[in-house]
Amino acid sequence: MKCSGAEIIVKLLERQGIETISGIPGGANLPIYDALRDSRIHHVLARHEQGASFIAQGMARSTGRVAVCFGTSGPGATNLLTAIADAKLDSIPIIAITGQVPTSLIGTDAFQEVDTYGLTLPITKHNFLVQRARELFEVLPGSFKIAGSGRPGPVVIDIPKDIQTETVEFERWPEPWKPKPQASCDPGDIERIANMIHEAKRPVICIGGGIIASGCSEALIEMAKKNSIPVTSTLMGLGCFPPDDPLFLGMVGMHGARYTNYILEEADLLLAFGVRFDDRATGNVREFCKHASIIHIDIDHSEIDKIKASNLSMVCDVGSVLQNLVPEIKADRRLDWNSRVAWLKAEYPAVSPATDSLLHPVNLLSQVSKRVEPDTIITTDVGQHQMWVAQTYPFRYPRTFLTSGGLGTMGFGVPVAIGAALANPDRKVVCISGDGSFLMNIQELATMAEQNLNITIIIMNNNHLGLVRQQQELFYNKRIYAVKFDSSPDFAAVAEGFGVSAYDLKRSRDPVKTLSLALSAPGPSVVNAPIDVHANVYPMVPPGAANREMIGGEAHA
Repeated sequence: MKCSGAEIIVKLLERQGIETISGIPGGANLPIYDALRDSRIHHVLARHEQGASFIAQGMARSTGRVAVCFGTSGPGATNLLTAIADAKLDSIPIIAITGQVPTSLIGTDAFQEVDTYGLTLPITKHNFLVQRARELFEVLPGSFKIAGSGRPGPVVIDIPKDIQTETVEFERWPEPWKPKPQASCDPGDIERIANMIHEAKRPVICIGGGIIASGCSEALIEMAKKNSIPVTSTLMGLGCFPPDDPLFLGMVGMHGARYTNYILEEADLLLAFGVRFDDRATGNVREFCKHASIIHIDIDHSEIDKIKASNLSMVCDVGSVLQNLVPEIKADRRLDWNSRVAWLKAEYPAVSPATDSLLHPVNLLSQVSKRVEPDTIITTDVGQHQMWVAQTYPFRYPRTFLTSGGLGTMGFGVPVAIGAALANPDRKVVCISGDGSFLMNIQELATMAEQNLNITIIIMNNNHLGLVRQQQELFYNKRIYAVKFDSSPDFAAVAEGFGVSAYDLKRSRDPVKTLSLALSAPGPSVVNAPIDVHANVYPMVPPGAANREMIGGEAHA
């Protein structure tokens, strides 16, 4: 057989089961696009490379499978960087394939040349600069293995244009990479963990994104219920434990409920499963769970003792640990500890808004949750709206909450919603955004309309960068600066200009009915929901403070 490098790329992607690719063509990757034209792979033409890479993230985050995006050289590659870094911090398996100038021009400052390999080295799990077309037979399947195995993460493959056009003669195609079962864990460590649990009087389980990556939420629930252990979650672990279960404590950390952070103060054993002790979860790390012994389970050895020292640790797939741990755990009702937990929940409850207005963010989210199916995929951007969603939305299943955790990328929500809708055509997708975040990738409304996706975008609009304003109010003596948008677009009119159905709750005589219509109507839609500029997210832990020193959210507030 004879094929060009570009034909090899496309064929290997087909053999890996890739059905959809997002991207934008340019001079340096046109041979790949020429080969893609004859492929069964569906190409989604994004309006910005950052949008293309976040679309790939939406596919990967909602399914757990490796997703792919394309970009050309130079600005095409640099526009991908933010989403690649975002994927690295949240352990999301994507592969970005970039075009590069011909090998003879590398290092000459040729038109649209940048060192993509060097730029992406610190923000990828691995990257490649392909120097011969024959390398593609190893690089492509190898990239899927790297991105999808162990701790998932992004891979970049930079391919010069002449490598794409180079012809290679070969006999057979390499076998596609397929996920393999994780290696079993040490039985001795399992026994030691079980003994520590049985000896503990006040244990708490803290779960993170590793539970979702491992797909072990059912084993987690079984273990927690069997031994009556309360469960708290980082931002990335939400959806892994039933929100209405008495054992669930909600989100921990900077914007966690008061009772959650107080309960952790009293824990004598912390079971940290698939978490990395991010500063937004721990607050002052020296003060975090300082009375507790810590068992840390993570598939990435670099996370062990990196931030918080553990008393017992295992570098292992957390799902394998839980499956082996459940039979070793004794049933226990833990009446004293759970009575104390119930008392703290009653003494320091999450505070409901003092208004029935639909336009209060918490009430708005409550109305949304009542009007969509439990498996609806919710994406957010970054800011106050993101924290209101994390605090109050009842996520019942893994991979239904897609948000930028580690990098905190504004402009994330809309393209990720597009990717989730492409990968889950039979499910509703709702993007909760803020006016500041929405403007950062607003051009992808065109992509959403073109694909006719079942997405509703709800914009919590306060004409401000709300979370920045809140920090200026609380920690900078109310010196509010550079956060107000004096020019506020008519988002309903803008959406209609893109060919998207639009609803404005400010102009509606019956906002609840309007919201219901937007959520039930087929196809893409945008809802403008004006909110009070002075609405703050509480509780909030001040920078550098311990979680117990959170402000706001008191029961009498």
